[in-house]
Amino acid sequence: MAIDRRSSRLGVLALVAVVLVGALGTRLWFLQGVQAEAFQESVDQAKVRTVTLPPERGRIFDADGRILADNERVLTVTVDWSVIRNKPTQRQELFERLSGWVGKPVEELERRYDEGVEIYDPLLPMPLVEDVSEDTVQYLLERSEDFPGVDVTEQWRRVYPYAPLASHVIGYMSAITRETKDEYLAKGYNLNERVGAFGIEQSMEAELHGTWGYQKWEIDAAGNTVRLLEEVLPVGGFDIQLAIDLDVQQYAEQALETMLKQRRDLPTDREECQCADLAANNPLDRKINDGVTRVYSSSKEFGNQEWIQYKAPAGSVVVLDHSNGQVIAMASYPTFDNRWFNAGVSKEKLSQLFPQTDDPDRSILVNRAVQGRYNIGSTIKPFMSWSAMHSGLIEADDIWLDQGTYKLVSVPDEICAEGVRCEFKNANDPSGLPSQYGPVDVEDSLAVSSDTFFYRLGETFFTLLGRRDELKADLMEFGFGADSGIDLPFEWDGRIPDDEVKRQLVERGVLAKGEAPRLVTGDLVQVSIGQGLFAATPLQLANAYAAIANRGFVMRPHVVKAILSPFTPNEVGVPARADLDSAEVVQSFERPVILNELEMPPEVRDPIIRGLSRVVCPSFREGERCGVEYPEGRYRATTGERLFKDYAHDKLPIAGKTGTAQGAGQYPWNDSSAFAAFSLDDSRPYTIAAYLEKSGFGSKAAAPVVKCLFGVLAEDIERDPVLPSDPLDINSPYTAAPKEIPDRTCLGGYDGTVSE
Repeated sequence: MAIDRRSSRLGVLALVAVVLVGALGTRLWFLQGVQAEAFQESVDQAKVRTVTLPPERGRIFDADGRILADNERVLTVTVDWSVIRNKPTQRQELFERLSGWVGKPVEELERRYDEGVEIYDPLLPMPLVEDVSEDTVQYLLERSEDFPGVDVTEQWRRVYPYAPLASHVIGYMSAITRETKDEYLAKGYNLNERVGAFGIEQSMEAELHGTWGYQKWEIDAAGNTVRLLEEVLPVGGFDIQLAIDLDVQQYAEQALETMLKQRRDLPTDREECQCADLAANNPLDRKINDGVTRVYSSSKEFGNQEWIQYKAPAGSVVVLDHSNGQVIAMASYPTFDNRWFNAGVSKEKLSQLFPQTDDPDRSILVNRAVQGRYNIGSTIKPFMSWSAMHSGLIEADDIWLDQGTYKLVSVPDEICAEGVRCEFKNANDPSGLPSQYGPVDVEDSLAVSSDTFFYRLGETFFTLLGRRDELKADLMEFGFGADSGIDLPFEWDGRIPDDEVKRQLVERGVLAKGEAPRLVTGDLVQVSIGQGLFAATPLQLANAYAAIANRGFVMRPHVVKAILSPFTPNEVGVPARADLDSAEVVQSFERPVILNELEMPPEVRDPIIRGLSRVVCPSFREGERCGVEYPEGRYRATTGERLFKDYAHDKLPIAGKTGTAQGAGQYPWNDSSAFAAFSLDDSRPYTIAAYLEKSGFGSKAAAPVVKCLFGVLAEDIERDPVLPSDPLDINSPYTAAPKEIPDRTCLGGYDGTVSE
């Protein structure tokens, strides 16, 4: 008999139903009870739209309140990534519709997209076109259905009213790069922001940036705004006042560029011109005496060419207030207009203006005042003098008989005979022979720049036990070989050679094959005249001379004068100028920061000051000479005496030193020009250093620039007024518009080294 199993099956189904209903009920209870609050929060968030509010970046002023960096509001068209990423056809169609309205070709919009994939925040709409008109905005928003994902936001754009003045100091803005992405994200930035990429814009980014704000809006089911739920206003960045005086800055840039260009186009016929200054000469080799071969015929570039123009590609000038370390002016050439980086020009245009190059002569985005790596030539001699007198190596009135050459006394003759260089010479006089200055002391040796006097010091420091390290320590006392601490990025710390430094240079292949991986006597002999392995920046040179000027205080140089509260008002009725009287100072940097205090007793400092004063020879116009006579009847002028004959010493007395740094191959057209000087008037405490690359003797290129600047500071030379810039010509082939001083007369004078 069959058994009826329907009842048991129904029972099982009923049990399953009870279990399922129970589970469903439990889940509903869990959702409505336990997770109700979380789900309600999710729904509420879906009805809230958060709009970020960008802060206004702090502004940058010069010492007198001229606005060097400002902001202007711009409307920016953005596109949601979901509409264009990995959708080439849809993106092409959208860009074709947008192109005419935003005034950009489709190709440029595509280029912006390609670049944006790499640099912009994927969670925020991509900025596509900046600075669109109100009419364009209205059209796009009214036809949003034709432009899916397109929106318009209000942003800040950086402007530089006095560009290109002080561009290397002020800097510029750029997108956050792949290399700095993590750093800025950690600081709370979004990847769509532009940040400081050079100069003060970079070094003071944290102070200038400000803090983002936001608004939270309630949105209805149709996406319409209902009401403002919460608002946190952005906090503007701090304003920055610089110590830079744009009047001096403009003249420094003009003088530097004028002189560099002048050095590239010098006369080449001594008899026809009767000039004191000519292009570099490659004289006939008297030893070969074939009427063809010249002294520097080994040059692959010029061979037996008689006259070679100086390349004069670059240079820098630094003006310091040596009473407090403030940087009054800092010029670097070649320069650039920092508006290029906000001009919306193509990547190709920027590549044309700022090509990547391994040739340091062509580098533009380099502030040579703090990044230049230079031999400083004879401008090192005051510090050698201080070290020798301070250590007791010599007395100020010790006499050295300068006969034009110096032979190392610590190296045996048989070693010299094997090819080791044992003889060093002074620079040649016009007769082609090493200059002879006769009996000279510290003061005389500085005045006429006797190399042999300092060769002797270099060898003595090397050979006397312990003195080699003492020389390095003394040079470091003046700030050489270490960062100065200036508030600018990318400062180089310089180089003072020791055994370890030379070993590293040998290992890197910087020095010639066969160089000993340790210091030898000749290395310090070269250091004694600012050549060889020693190198410094123009800022370090200026700061070291400032320490002599202010009687021994090495100060931290600084470009920033004060940090001010946000939103300093503009001066009424004066364009591009802030009202500093209404500014609130948050932090002042006017009080000097003393890094080191040197012993500078009169018996050490005074001979140095007298020697440097004789270089520029304030008594020349009264018929008195400042050089030496040797042999009898043969006058040897100081290195700057004729150049400074028309300088107004009575208005602002100065003291200074020329320097010529030998270049590659020891070819004269590769020589670089250096000059540093300071005011002897404590009420006008200025120190100036100039360095002009591959421009010839120190008295020919750098010294005239410094001379003109002191003339301006003495109010003896007229200068152009500083005016806001004309609009940037985006079709220009120049990184910055050419400039020159209004009157070249101050660059004149002449420099002869021998007079019968």
